[in-house]
Amino acid sequence: MPKFAANLTMLFTEVAFLDRFERAAKAGFTAVEFLFPYAFAVGDIKARLDAHRLTLVLHNLPAGDWDAGERGIACLSGREAEFRAGVAQAIEYAQALGVTQLNCLLGKAPAGASEAQLRTTVVENLKFAATALKQAGLRLLIEPINTCDIPGFYLNRTAQALEILDEVGADNAFVQYDIYHAQRMEGELAATMQKHLARIGHIQLADNPGRNEPGTGEINYGFLFSHLDRIGYSGWVGCEYKPATTTEAGLGWHQPFVR
Repeated sequence: MPKFAANLTMLFTEVAFLDRFERAAKAGFTAVEFLFPYAFAVGDIKARLDAHRLTLVLHNLPAGDWDAGERGIACLSGREAEFRAGVAQAIEYAQALGVTQLNCLLGKAPAGASEAQLRTTVVENLKFAATALKQAGLRLLIEPINTCDIPGFYLNRTAQALEILDEVGADNAFVQYDIYHAQRMEGELAATMQKHLARIGHIQLADNPGRNEPGTGEINYGFLFSHLDRIGYSGWVGCEYKPATTTEAGLGWHQPFVR
């Protein structure tokens, strides 16, 4: 069965962020992920990881003003200097925390921007990020997001992500495949993961509708977990869902599959 990482941005939210590491370990997780570490001192996060023997498998590059609704700046012309500074900050955190891969949210396309301008900006920013991350021994990920949850998000489909990565041309750049977003935008989950397995660096999950835990919606996760084993996926699966009630109350799905 796959290896599961608790997404601390979404799970155990009834307690303060730094207390979620202990809760994840007590719930049986051996790894965690989250959106951003930058509001916390790197030493405080590392202390929690070490104290609870947790591996941090993923966090994101800085994504602009999140509270103001920004969801990444990689597609925004004129923000290149900010993007590059964010890459440097992310690498600093990743190296201190033992992270091996970083996700880049491409952002929402501004009104009136042409596809040519957006693509050029994205590709140039990703080339810079991939080069910097490779020098640091890290992998770069990009993630398609569904347009229902984030209207206007620039990257929506697996094929689009692969086209962009082809243009970037970096051997350390991969797709972050979120099953929930993919189900809402394109379906064909098992076939897509099998076809593009070599180009998928990380997988995340949530059920649909509702973005709650597996077993609450239409996605056959028992089949998909066995499928990932059959096709040889050896990476982590991030549990990035909204618990229907509390995190612990909804972990029944998790127990049969814990390694």
